[in-house]
Amino acid sequence: MEIDNTTKNHDSIGENHVGTSADTPMKADAFKLTSAEKIEIIKDDVRHIMETLGLDLTDDSLSGTPNRVAKMFVNEIFGGLDPQKKPSASTFDNKYKYGEMLVEKNITVYSTCEHHLLPIVGRAHIAYISNGTVVGLSKMNRIVDYFAKRPQVQERLTIQVVKELQKVLNTEDVACVIDAKHLCVNSRGIRDIESSTVTSEFGGQFKNKDIKREFLDYIKLDTTF
Repeated sequence: MEIDNTTKNHDSIGENHVGTSADTPMKADAFKLTSAEKIEIIKDDVRHIMETLGLDLTDDSLSGTPNRVAKMFVNEIFGGLDPQKKPSASTFDNKYKYGEMLVEKNITVYSTCEHHLLPIVGRAHIAYISNGTVVGLSKMNRIVDYFAKRPQVQERLTIQVVKELQKVLNTEDVACVIDAKHLCVNSRGIRDIESSTVTSEFGGQFKNKDIKREFLDYIKLDTTF
């Protein structure tokens, strides 16, 4: 029996949940189809998966599942793949001359592990030091939500949030820490329901150990989600 090398290579990764890039891997023609067309195709694919598992889709409880899942994938949990849904992040002059770090902590993270398509649930903590401009507080939450709503690796999500805020604020002085539970670890495999994963990205002044320590003291990681 001939072994598919692609499948063999993927299987060899095992539980090493690594990402290959700071950018989400996308096909060149990712936006060739409309959202409605994607929903119709995914609906058929979900129906096929369910029928392959032996489920009876004529049952009232299951008959609408393929359509609900397809709409959820395109419009909700993977909506962050659509660049048109990227939040606009208007900046304002720092007229009050606030010169200390600004910290937004305990931002809810709902994402999806790209290796098993199971939920990632946790909190993000963001800080920046203004170089003359500030951004609306809710925009930081929206940026996290946008990049979380796609198949993700937590390391990549952390980097993407920092890079986007650095671009919006025109400063390197941005930091992000994410503490999250991965259901691919909690509900399958080792089934460790207590463990969580912490990732961080520190830019500019946040690489200074004293400023980094100040930020970490502010957020005092809360592991209760």
